[in-house]
Amino acid sequence: MSVIELENATKIYTIGEVETRALDEVTLSIEEGEFTTIVGPSGSGKTTMLQLMGCLDQPNSGIIKINGQDVTQYSKNKRADLRREMIGFIFQFFALVPVLSAYENVELPLLLNGVKSNERKDKVMGLLDAVGLSDRVKHRPDQLSGGQQQRVAIARALAPDPLLVLADEPTANLDTENGRQAMEIMKRLNEETGTAFVFATHDPRVMSFASRVVEMQDGKIINNGVVA
Repeated sequence: MSVIELENATKIYTIGEVETRALDEVTLSIEEGEFTTIVGPSGSGKTTMLQLMGCLDQPNSGIIKINGQDVTQYSKNKRADLRREMIGFIFQFFALVPVLSAYENVELPLLLNGVKSNERKDKVMGLLDAVGLSDRVKHRPDQLSGGQQQRVAIARALAPDPLLVLADEPTANLDTENGRQAMEIMKRLNEETGTAFVFATHDPRVMSFASRVVEMQDGKIINNGVVA
């Protein structure tokens, strides 16, 4: 089953009299459980595609479906609700709340979704254990290494049991060993949960873990990849 589908999606940015086609009639389908990387040079449209997939932006034309629902014309509030329930995000700079502990950062999306206290505790502790941080639950981000912060971000993204996790350059600020560990954790959790992961990246380390590599250039897909 398709988790997300883009059908002839086009995104145009206008600055003054200059128009830039960041995405040009892109069609792409991501299936349940896929572990996909989107690659290409700067300006190829990778980040724009992730923004549309994550309902952070809307296309100028074309259709976006998530879990079979056409979300193209959703209001801002309805898109926010959909993100909260169905999509997890992992960012290059981690984007943890600095005043919250590791536990509280992972718990935050569950609080927003109204999950009961005992269920939150079981879920958060299970995820922190899964990413190897059960001994760091009370530590704030400034008390954690970059690799540990990214592991907290991975746990947070998976907390609401999303259909899809989107990651924009998730290893860019990690050294070789921490980048490898982060990818191994995400690959294992992908296999265990069946959650689809989509990465935008320049990093060969990320590509080496992918079951599918989608290549982009000038806002178009030039190679749709093969699902292994």
